[in-house]
Amino acid sequence: MNDGKPNWWSRPSTAPEAAKIPSPPPADGGDDGDGDFPLPAPQPPAEADAVVEAGAGADAGTTEVSDVSRPEPEVESAPGPEPEPVPAVLLTKEQPADVPVADAPQAPAAPAQPAPQPLHAPDEYRTPPYGEPGPWAPAPPVQHPAAPVPPQAQAPAPPQAPGPVAPVPPQQAAVPPVPPQQGGTAPWMQYDPWGGAVGGVGVLPAPAKKSRKGLALAGALVFALVTGVIGGGIGAYVERNGGLTTVELPQADGGDTDRAPESVAGIAASALPGVVTLHVSGGGSSGTGTGFVLDTKGHILTNNHVVDAAESSGDITVTFSSGETARAKIVGKDTGYDLAVVQVTGVSGLRPLPLGNSDNVRVGDPVVAIGAPFDLSNTVTSGIISAKERPITAGGEKGDGTDISYVDALQTDAPINPGNSGGPLLDSKGRVIGINSAIRAAGGSGDGDGGGAGQPGSIGLGFAIPINQGKRVAEELINTGKATHPVIGVSLDMEFNGDGARVGEKGKDGAASVTPGGPAAAAGLRPGDVITKVDGQRVHNGEELIVKIRAHRPGDKLRLTLTRGGKELTKTLTLGSSQGT
Repeated sequence: MNDGKPNWWSRPSTAPEAAKIPSPPPADGGDDGDGDFPLPAPQPPAEADAVVEAGAGADAGTTEVSDVSRPEPEVESAPGPEPEPVPAVLLTKEQPADVPVADAPQAPAAPAQPAPQPLHAPDEYRTPPYGEPGPWAPAPPVQHPAAPVPPQAQAPAPPQAPGPVAPVPPQQAAVPPVPPQQGGTAPWMQYDPWGGAVGGVGVLPAPAKKSRKGLALAGALVFALVTGVIGGGIGAYVERNGGLTTVELPQADGGDTDRAPESVAGIAASALPGVVTLHVSGGGSSGTGTGFVLDTKGHILTNNHVVDAAESSGDITVTFSSGETARAKIVGKDTGYDLAVVQVTGVSGLRPLPLGNSDNVRVGDPVVAIGAPFDLSNTVTSGIISAKERPITAGGEKGDGTDISYVDALQTDAPINPGNSGGPLLDSKGRVIGINSAIRAAGGSGDGDGGGAGQPGSIGLGFAIPINQGKRVAEELINTGKATHPVIGVSLDMEFNGDGARVGEKGKDGAASVTPGGPAAAAGLRPGDVITKVDGQRVHNGEELIVKIRAHRPGDKLRLTLTRGGKELTKTLTLGSSQGT
């Protein structure tokens, strides 16, 4: 019966007819001790370690033997050989004295030993095992599991002589080996103070190895951090320096720096030392322009509108391409041709530019322009001759016509901007064929680059005074300070809308339109005649006629084609001269 108390029977009775052993009564049974199951106190080996007790009401002649499965308490004994342990036997049934407990022969009696004493007094509270001294003696030492023990064979006991009954040692059941846990250590076993100490009691397993997952994770994080820092440093270095090695790009050697004389670079190299930049101030205004050296005496040719601000008491500073500067003064200027000559003194090593022939220029010839557009000195641009004998007029700010210039110009697409005025226009051999003077700006209504409001820029329509005209005017300005203009001696009707230039009916202030004794009167021209051609070239208005006349020198002969009363007539005359202003 399982009533919560330990079962003290470890195997069935030896005789099948034996009755089942009743459960022990409660600890508080009768006072006489009948029916109790006290644990016998240790007895000397000489007398036997078993207690035979006749059970009340048990059948005579019936014997039952049970093994006590609890371990014997340790006792302290005198030094000497340790006797073999003999388990106690509890007899629950009466049996005749002459009937042996077991069929085995009687073993010889063991030598007498002093009776062992319990370590503690009996428990008055009947603590299991029911009055026996408490199992609180020191626990047996820890024993590690031994090698598997094969079941012990039941060997026949040696024959015993008739006499007192000797205790029969209980059969030791085979103890299977305890399988070692992972790591080679025995598992924990529950300590049973009443069980046998087979294979070691309370064997403690070896401590499990500490998990290294946390250490491995920390190491991985540290490694990732270090490699990230190193990788970031390397990446930054590669990004800033373009790689881990020094980059050397292929490059051509110095080679020959000389250029062909007819190339743009060759032309610029030969012409730049003779080109200057002029800074002019006076009369409450200032401006920048360009000029070029005419001779070793320091004469420099430029436009009249460049130095016009310094006419009376202005200041002119000339800067050469080498950076050297010098003061300059006006030698002569002419409004009708928009040309002027200034001179510097005390300057050595001047490089005059060679002059070409503008009559030999053809449309499409390459040209190079040098100047200081927007005060950017020594600027070189290139293009071609876009047209020839393009009649243009510039100036006219005064309103009386005295400041208007008439130019039979060379047209170029070389970029020319304000500041290029007065600079040279060079042919493929580096010779001057024109003086850059005017541009046509988009949205503008006039010619010239003289720095009008809005600072117009180049749209590829630049105009230069032919050098043949510039040379004649420059020589006159250097020699006399004045330039002469060719004239035919007529007053033109500038409001005529027909094709050609019409001679007016009346001249200025009511005077005759054809000057008496002049070139036109000598050739037979009359008021009302319409001139349509000059030397075979068509003219469409009065301005174009003036441009064509001024393209010649005084004394040159011209063949004029005109219409009178519906008839076409041809007249030849010799050009006269007038003093320019």
